Amino acid sequence: MAKGRVEILEEYCKSCSLCIEACPKNVLAISETINPKGYRPVTDVNSEDCIGCGMCAMRCPEAAIKVFKEK
Repeated sequence: MAKGRVEILEEYCKSCSLCIEACPKNVLAISETINPKGYRPVTDVNSEDCIGCGMCAMRCPEAAIKVFKEK
């Protein structure tokens, strides 16, 4: 199965959770930290399960997620 890696630009995340709902592998969750805008950004909690599908990045209205496919 394909592997992927998620990079989250925490300073842009507004904690809308759309990416969490879109992820088929439950890779993402809301973190305990607070970003400069006062939101709890998304973080990858199961990064080893990421398949690099990009659904999270497509659903993010703030373009705060980048997905990379690994070979």
